[in-house]
Amino acid sequence: MTTALRSIFAKPVDRPIDGVIKADDEASLRIELDEYVITDEIGKRLETFLDAYNNYDTANGVWISGFFGSGKSHLLKMLALLMENREVDGARSFDIFEEKLTDQPMLLGALRKAVSVPSKSILFNIDQKADVISKTDVDALLSVFQKVFDEACGYYGKLPHIAQFERDLDDRGQLATFKDAYAAAADKPWERGREQAALERKNIATAFAEVTGGDPTDAGDILGQYRADTRVSIEDFAVKVKAWIDKQGPKFRLNFFVDEVGQYIAENVKLMTNLQTIAESLNTKCKGQAWVIVTSQQDMEAIIGDGKTFQSQDFSKIMGRFGVKMPLNSADVAEVIQRRLLSKTEEGQVRLGNLHDREENNLKTLFDFTDGSIKLKNFDGRTNFVSSYPFPPYQYMLFQMAITSLSQHNAFEGKHSSVGERSMLGVFQEVAKKMADQPVGGLATFDLMFEGIRTALKSAVQQSIQIAEKEIQDIDPFAIQVLKALFLVKYVKEFKPTVRNISVLLLSEFDTDQVKQRRKIEEALSFLERNTLIQRNGEVYEFLTNEEKDVEAEIKALNVDPSELSKEMETLAFDTILRHRKIKHLATGNEYSFSRKLDDHLLGREHELSINLISPFSDDVASPDVNPGAKLAKFPV
Repeated sequence: MTTALRSIFAKPVDRPIDGVIKADDEASLRIELDEYVITDEIGKRLETFLDAYNNYDTANGVWISGFFGSGKSHLLKMLALLMENREVDGARSFDIFEEKLTDQPMLLGALRKAVSVPSKSILFNIDQKADVISKTDVDALLSVFQKVFDEACGYYGKLPHIAQFERDLDDRGQLATFKDAYAAAADKPWERGREQAALERKNIATAFAEVTGGDPTDAGDILGQYRADTRVSIEDFAVKVKAWIDKQGPKFRLNFFVDEVGQYIAENVKLMTNLQTIAESLNTKCKGQAWVIVTSQQDMEAIIGDGKTFQSQDFSKIMGRFGVKMPLNSADVAEVIQRRLLSKTEEGQVRLGNLHDREENNLKTLFDFTDGSIKLKNFDGRTNFVSSYPFPPYQYMLFQMAITSLSQHNAFEGKHSSVGERSMLGVFQEVAKKMADQPVGGLATFDLMFEGIRTALKSAVQQSIQIAEKEIQDIDPFAIQVLKALFLVKYVKEFKPTVRNISVLLLSEFDTDQVKQRRKIEEALSFLERNTLIQRNGEVYEFLTNEEKDVEAEIKALNVDPSELSKEMETLAFDTILRHRKIKHLATGNEYSFSRKLDDHLLGREHELSINLISPFSDDVASPDVNPGAKLAKFPV
């Protein structure tokens, strides 16, 4: 009796796992806390952050970087919950993490010390909070910070002048009284009334006059006066933050956790410098009591652009302010996927251990990429085999490279290179769910990763695959697998999609007949090439985008005038290959002119000597004694 893959996993592989963590999503906080995996590398990053946080010197900025789906947002969210030690479903965040760190006493001690400092976390995705603020506004970034700070204080963040009106009343101890007076006058709560401030002038004036003891007529346009007088500046913002912190008590901290800030500022030098200035001003005014922790794509240079040197310089200055760096890499993601999704039962570990022992001698060659391709990780011992199965280890790095390069070529819907509906964890889960009912012993092929990002890809990018699925799925389904694999690695320059390497990508069984597999792939490649879905360049095959496919089809359909072809061949032959017009006799030093011939056709004047070059278009090429790739010269006697 065969054993299904789903039975060897410690947790149901099809259980709900939110592949993309959102800063403003509080529906599954407990699950996110419970399932967060602290890898060895993340543990080291946390130690660096906590050391700076607990022993403040000069830096108050933390920069979390990583590629698409690497877990930046998840880490940021966990830090926000931990620093505030927020209670989630009856348990404190620190208590949940304490169970994860029983074998790391130093890290646990540092975290306990950080949590003991009273603090408030303001966690937000900057693009979401900036929905009504234009990036072209020079104060766009500051406006977002001011907005979330006002909201955290309980004020109306959408309109800064109303927030300032509330703050002034609060400072005078009159805000609660004003709210009661307004509710009595307007028969609605102030929280609703302030959203309709333009229509509520009379009720606002009545309530304000009652609280301050003034004349309602004089207060008729009180919010209009605030609108005219309210100005936003970075220094004023820092002063307000400091004043609020002081009200909370000694040593209190206010920490801003900002998701996806790198993409938001990348295209605007002013926004870059504003971020730096905000962090510096908070540091100057608050002396380590206000921190700015942000996430960004790992390859900021790719987002900024190679030609924008001045922006790169500004970005370098920003990085100087964010002294604590927390980069996340593919090793972190692989460990998270293995521990959170692919952990095995004891019986499963034994079964896979036996499978490893049986296949151990073949593993080194089965997943070895050749033909000058990048060196990717292979199975490394029994433990690694059990933890990674059914995914060959090369897939973690190669898939990361694939989605990063696709992002750089604008393949995903949405803004910048981080946008997509799937993280790597989500994609690997989709593949595992698809294989759940297959017998133990099979392997995940690389083309299956395509389904995990399909919904995040622009329709134009995947149109070729969609058409191919409709037209040739029934004819050659394996060719579709090859096509999807080639799509994923299209822009990965370090990977060479030769027949051998494609065979590795599509290896579904350890005991696959390699000769039969190679023949099957060659037939699929030939079929795809005939249908102008891929192109061949030497031994390498490449997926064709819509634009490239159109060009390739036009090239194939183009009728070339023989005279134009002859003229181009003549230029290539006698202006590039044989540029000299005379032959020099070395013994005597005499030079002799020669007739130039191409495929037996005379070009120019005739001389006693002649050189005849045979091109691939010549009739002589078809004769068995002529090598088409050789240069052939005929000298008359």
